[in-house]
Amino acid sequence: MALAATGSVDLAERVSSATGKELKLAGINWAFSPVADVNSDPRNPVIGVRSFGDNPNEVARYVQAVTRGLTAAGVAPSAKHFPGHGNTHIDSHLGLPRILSTSESLAATELPPFHAVISPTGGDSSIASIMTGHMALPNVTGDETPCSLSRAITTGLLREKLGYDGVVVTDCLEMEAVSAMDGGVPEGAVRALEAGADIVMVCHRFDRHLGALKATYEAVKQGRLDMDALRASGERIARMKDSFAGSWDSVLAAQSRELSSDTLMFMKKEHAELSKEAYARSVALFRPLNPGQTVLPLRRTGHVVLLTPRMESINLAVDDSEGTPRVLSVKDGQGCVRSLVRNTAGPSYEALSAAMALRVQVYHIVYAPEDGWDTGSLERVVGAEAVVFAVRNGLDKGQWQIKYLQDLLRTASTDSGGPKLEDKLVLISTCGPYDLLDLGRVLREDLCNVPSLATFEFTVPAMHALTAVLFEEASPSGKIPVSRVSRSE
Repeated sequence: MALAATGSVDLAERVSSATGKELKLAGINWAFSPVADVNSDPRNPVIGVRSFGDNPNEVARYVQAVTRGLTAAGVAPSAKHFPGHGNTHIDSHLGLPRILSTSESLAATELPPFHAVISPTGGDSSIASIMTGHMALPNVTGDETPCSLSRAITTGLLREKLGYDGVVVTDCLEMEAVSAMDGGVPEGAVRALEAGADIVMVCHRFDRHLGALKATYEAVKQGRLDMDALRASGERIARMKDSFAGSWDSVLAAQSRELSSDTLMFMKKEHAELSKEAYARSVALFRPLNPGQTVLPLRRTGHVVLLTPRMESINLAVDDSEGTPRVLSVKDGQGCVRSLVRNTAGPSYEALSAAMALRVQVYHIVYAPEDGWDTGSLERVVGAEAVVFAVRNGLDKGQWQIKYLQDLLRTASTDSGGPKLEDKLVLISTCGPYDLLDLGRVLREDLCNVPSLATFEFTVPAMHALTAVLFEEASPSGKIPVSRVSRSE
């Protein structure tokens, strides 16, 4: 979504090409990208900012751009999650989404991004691979079968109706939408191949790898899987490998040539500048600044209070490896422990605090739902030149963040004659921009003029780009690519 916020498909293509070049140097020749889902449900817990937005035609443009960029770099792209995972608030890692789209609404909303890379215009080739998703479409298929296991979807819709002849790979069968079904992953693997998939994905456990392999062999022996269909799958896979992998000799020769220190250093420098440009162009203003507001740009005098939410698991698709340091709620400081909470929000918010501290005195408070306010912290908020309040997916699991801001506004209200908290408040959405809409709906009317910015992700580079905007070193030129939130026109 951050790339779409830049408004530049050319930039998206260049970023994707750069990504592909670095993947290729690492020996990786297949990327499960781009996300072609149209995020039409703001509550979607697993797609969200992984999508390019909620406009099917705009999403299609960026899906085409990423496909071109990866392909040009010699990396096979894979559009996902066919036929569309955007219109649900269920995470298929944890359960089976049931989407009530009809064939007509599917064709109008979900399918355009996939169609754009299956039958592209302008001489581009059809995309190398497509990933099927684990969601049920009962109004299309007539049953509750996950699309990844449905012959009506994989063969009937994707192969026959849309005419796709590239490689079809399933999403990971260990996700609960499939693994919790009768027969689990092994039966899911057989059913996916029966449906017309060429490759089944099993990401994690060796016993499930082995179980899927044994079940497939048994299904062939019993005649359940057609050998001619499996041979056709093998031919499609071989074509993709010939196009993107090549021989070992060619791969090793290219790596030997391109991994020289001079070549690699030049590439990294060039790509770092490209990344910086993309992040700088992605920061978006929720609504035009009120001419009467005085909080932005942040001044470099006095002190600023930065409030960022406690680190929490977002979802199994975007969380980091287990054991990532978790930032606890510690007033005026950070506390880290090893835990199973898995994402980069803690370190990224620390980077935001550090970047701001290069420009002004900053008091960083990591807030949590159970926190109250001690006298010292409250005095710093009341005495601050500005209060920067960050939220992360407050429309979903993080609704407590909205309540925390309500409590802060109530607690910090003063009759002392000084500026009200609302007059020095800046709101930051650091993930799904829907938070900004929710803030406007549940908070007081007098917050409608509070400066509000969206970064679409909580990575360190995004936080650095945000800091530049806060201090007027850069302009918030991004546009929020979801119609329910876009208010900056």
